[in-house]
Amino acid sequence: MGLLSDIRIPEDVRAMTPGQMPELAEEIRRFLVDNVSRTGGHLGPNLGVVELTIALHRVFDSPRDTLVFDTGHQSYVHKLLTGRHDFSDLRKRGGMSGYPSRAESPHDVVENSHASTALSWADGIAKANQVRGKDDHVVAVIGDGALTGGMAWEALNNIAESRDRKLVVVVNDNGRSYSPTIGGLANHLDTLRTTRGYEAFLSWGTRALHRSGPPGRFAWRWLHGLKKGLKDVVAPQGLFEDLGIKYIGPVDGHDTEALERALGRAKAYGRPVIVHAITEKGRGYKPAEEDIADRFHAVGVIHPETGLPVAPSRFGWTKVFADEIVKIGRRRPDVVAITAAMLHPVGLAPFQEQFPERTFDVGIAEQHAATSAAGMAFAGLHPVVAVYATFLNRAFDQVLMDVALHKAGVTFVLDRAGITGDDGASHNGMWDMAMLRIVPGLRLAAPRDETTLRAALRAAVDVDDAPTVVRYPKGAVGEDIPAVEELDGVDVVGKFEARVSTGSTSGVTRRVLVVGVGSMASCAMETGEALAAHGVEATVASPTWVLPVPENLVKLCGEHDLVVTVEDGVVDGGVGDMLAQRAGEQGIGTPQVHIGLPVQFLDHASRDHIVRAQRMTAADATRDALAALALL
Repeated sequence: MGLLSDIRIPEDVRAMTPGQMPELAEEIRRFLVDNVSRTGGHLGPNLGVVELTIALHRVFDSPRDTLVFDTGHQSYVHKLLTGRHDFSDLRKRGGMSGYPSRAESPHDVVENSHASTALSWADGIAKANQVRGKDDHVVAVIGDGALTGGMAWEALNNIAESRDRKLVVVVNDNGRSYSPTIGGLANHLDTLRTTRGYEAFLSWGTRALHRSGPPGRFAWRWLHGLKKGLKDVVAPQGLFEDLGIKYIGPVDGHDTEALERALGRAKAYGRPVIVHAITEKGRGYKPAEEDIADRFHAVGVIHPETGLPVAPSRFGWTKVFADEIVKIGRRRPDVVAITAAMLHPVGLAPFQEQFPERTFDVGIAEQHAATSAAGMAFAGLHPVVAVYATFLNRAFDQVLMDVALHKAGVTFVLDRAGITGDDGASHNGMWDMAMLRIVPGLRLAAPRDETTLRAALRAAVDVDDAPTVVRYPKGAVGEDIPAVEELDGVDVVGKFEARVSTGSTSGVTRRVLVVGVGSMASCAMETGEALAAHGVEATVASPTWVLPVPENLVKLCGEHDLVVTVEDGVVDGGVGDMLAQRAGEQGIGTPQVHIGLPVQFLDHASRDHIVRAQRMTAADATRDALAALALL
């Protein structure tokens, strides 16, 4: 690895000469392409922050100085410069996390994969440093769309009041909205504006001119306007400086020396400073540079030479949604689509191509997406808000108080619901069903296959007086699981007769109801078949709409000796809990066994590993059912 192999701690980076930085940057890019192409991960964002991360570690002293990355998927270079060179098991169980991880290194602070939070973290750390009398710096690196989130601006509003706190905000601007400012005048003004003597002079001038009466105040306003106008010609800083935060930039984010100068001035200033770096996502890797859609934001296993996938992905849940929502859009001119900076990942790109005027990307602003949707519903549209399930957590108040309270006909489509695995604790979409169960009037569907997903979407957009939710997992869609009997609100997808003598002391065959929620329906089917092999009669049900709990599902509970529920959400407060509660309210005391996820954060691992580790396989469900029957 050349220069990179010699780096174990950030001091090793600082010991290198400026002339070695281009070679180091090139080595890092080769390393990232070679390694991430084997494992999958966030490639484009990290290729874009190579020089920026090098400069950060040459100017600041991590971990004494705190570095917070927002979003955390742009931290691979940071990991390399802090001695973590083994990317062989990136995002796999026991391997390196795809985000900063305190368990990995003292240089990592925030597992920051829910965007727009770094500035609040930095503000809090800087305040704590001040209270404790610590002289350390805090640096927040924010970009890749994170400044579109409202929380970031709440933080900036507070940071602007932090007059004596050593806080540097690095805006990693890879949106290509500005050209880097170059030349001596820009550097001179940056230096001047971040010099304490300049600030003292301005304070003296303000006091002196204001004391001289109206002519002086007029002169101050004229000089201030001239100063601001000149700066705005040179650089687009007005927005930040109007907040009261000093601004440096734009700086070429791929020029290590320019970045070090800018960051050095920000560090010396000793107060909150914005450093605006212009970077190019996917820099130095031709397939990423030519990918206009998202610059190889996240990739699976790819051929490093071409960027093409090694194994094309199978037909997935997201593609089904993408196809069906276009069909719905053709029939329903009132249906509009909303996404939070995830147009392609959630499958709304085809809808946008057909209906650009009916597609709204609000940026990383899930709260705004939900309330804006409520406004659209009030005005006669039916909005479909498509987000990852984990990100709906951020908009719960808006779903409750803006959508449900006002009986707004808004459909939320939750991609990557349940276990996502590789991206770790923050991305598992496991909280939605337990969280949304308390929202009055809300209906939630957990389809089990392509057919039920399409039907659920059509039914969801037909509801105009309450919120509806359709959730589905990450990955490929399995074969359809047709119903063998359709009850109102419940599909019975399997009936398995006992294939051996029961062994019961009473001689009566036991009957078990197995309820498979969504993608766990296939597990429920396997469980039913296994129970039959053990002399148990099994009925397998898979209700598409699980909120509110279907009355016929409650009724089925009373017709069986045991109920087993299998779901890919948290088990406490989940569908099984709701079913038991409703059955109890109707005097049905059938014992129940609930299988699902514990209320805890799950480390990154494959979905299959998590299913096995949490005892959610058909074999586990079968053992638990037989053990419960033995106690009856």
